[in-house]
Amino acid sequence: MKDKITGMEQEALAAVAACSDLKLLEEIRVRFLGRKGLLTDILRGLATVSAEERPAVGQAANLVKESITAVIDARKALLESALEDKQAVEEAYDWTLPGRCVPQGHMHVINQVAREIIEIFGQIGFQVAQGPDVETEYYNFDALNTPSDHPARDSHDTFLVKPGVVLRTHTSPVQIRVMEQVKPPVAVIIPGRVYRVDYDATHSPMFFQVEGLLVDEGVTFADLKGTLMHFIHTFFGPHTQVRFRPHFFPFTEPSAEVDILWTADDRHGGGTKSRWLEVLGCGMVHPEVFKNVGYDYEKYSGFAFGFGVDRMAMVRHGISSISHVYENDLRFVEQF
Repeated sequence: MKDKITGMEQEALAAVAACSDLKLLEEIRVRFLGRKGLLTDILRGLATVSAEERPAVGQAANLVKESITAVIDARKALLESALEDKQAVEEAYDWTLPGRCVPQGHMHVINQVAREIIEIFGQIGFQVAQGPDVETEYYNFDALNTPSDHPARDSHDTFLVKPGVVLRTHTSPVQIRVMEQVKPPVAVIIPGRVYRVDYDATHSPMFFQVEGLLVDEGVTFADLKGTLMHFIHTFFGPHTQVRFRPHFFPFTEPSAEVDILWTADDRHGGGTKSRWLEVLGCGMVHPEVFKNVGYDYEKYSGFAFGFGVDRMAMVRHGISSISHVYENDLRFVEQF
């Protein structure tokens, strides 16, 4: 039995000395010292050894176990040190090499269009205002003269956060917040994210909108039309054809939608095709809205308008689907 133990020890020491891999070293440890290893099998045979020899054989087995364990631990430390040295060499930086140029980024197309819109209105006296994305129903609906049974207040159109709180469906609530704090004259442009339960090629559940509000004495629909014509001709070009169509919004009266005659590639017949495209909604601020903010509607009048920055970008650049704007595909964003 002692000769068997000695032979196993010599075999183990030779295997460890020849080992150059940590994974293989662990396999050697398991093969000789594991619960089903060779040394365990030998110790199970102690029952066949005479009672007089058994203590000496057991002591020899323990010494061999300690010897093999010590050799494995020493070899493991040596291999780990060599591996660390190798990794240090492979991962070392040569600080004398020239630096790598990081490609310069650029502004996203939505930000480009939004800044251009803000600049156009800023040139005629509009200041930027902002408000929270999570809004109360009072500011989002009630103060804007939207009745409690209006379809826009249902969950199929509006994201409900909790009772009385929604993700704003337009930037119009900021109009109320501004008028509560500022007395006329007021001229603000309001960019920001808005949220609606809607998703297809031209609609996104989250999109960017720009709202405009002007309140002063003697403001008329002609002022509204002149302001929007100035913006459209500056943004789309001086020869852009425009039409105003009567429409309904709870917070403006009278109200209108504005279309432009847009010429684009005809996907079906080839060549180009012109069609009227709705780009924004507008109107004179409703007297009930003025009442809600404490304005004298007999003394002051005003107009409001709103449009999607995403739609403006799609029309300007011929983008076929609004999803391209938000997917961050470099093949798309690098075009701008």
